[in-house]
Amino acid sequence: MQNTEHIFGIRAIIEAINSGKEMEKVYLQKDSKGSLMNELTGIIRTNKIASSYVPIEKLNKLSKYQNHQGAVAKISSIVFYDLETLINEELNKNKPPLFLLLDQISDVRNFGAIIRTAECSSVSGIVIPNHGNAPLNADAIKTSAGAAFNIPICKVEHIKDALFILQASEIQIISITEKTTNLIYDVDFSLPSALIMGSEHRGISPSILKNSDYKAKLPMSGTIESLNVSVACGIALYEVVRQRL
Repeated sequence: MQNTEHIFGIRAIIEAINSGKEMEKVYLQKDSKGSLMNELTGIIRTNKIASSYVPIEKLNKLSKYQNHQGAVAKISSIVFYDLETLINEELNKNKPPLFLLLDQISDVRNFGAIIRTAECSSVSGIVIPNHGNAPLNADAIKTSAGAAFNIPICKVEHIKDALFILQASEIQIISITEKTTNLIYDVDFSLPSALIMGSEHRGISPSILKNSDYKAKLPMSGTIESLNVSVACGIALYEVVRQRL
């Protein structure tokens, strides 16, 4: 079941998460047990959703004393955009679009910082996968300084799906990766473009790298092999800004 801000009931929350509904946080009753509750906690861990165990009194208040079965989820306040609709809208404007694809960014504060930089650098839209990405929760929104409310964010089943949709619209795909000798400064960003940033630990998935139009890296001269992903994303986005000024 659902009210304006919360979903309550174990099965209802499981179905909402599996359908791609974005949760800010799930509240679970202390000492609650059972196979269905175990299934819910497993899904919460898999999808990296923030959760906490609370007294039943808090759940009663959140659910307005309806039958919550020991679980209440707070719904994200962000409304997600349809990618194909957004692409068509951006292509009809008098400037080349710039999309940002995030391949399973896991740290919620990195995610929020990336959203903030993307909004400041006129990114047309951010694309994230349904599963495996850091949640767009209160921490991410706070770190974004509210930018999450000002920039279109799209969710797709897999980043590769977005890649093919963008390419079909003649938008070039550039993966930012150290697995190349090409520098980002050699890419022509005057064209409609989409940047892909990979996860903090694994980088961009091999299948996505393979299907990108270009691979480009940032020059590194220190002993550390890589930058923080939000920092690297900021540098890459502002190279686009520099070229388009």
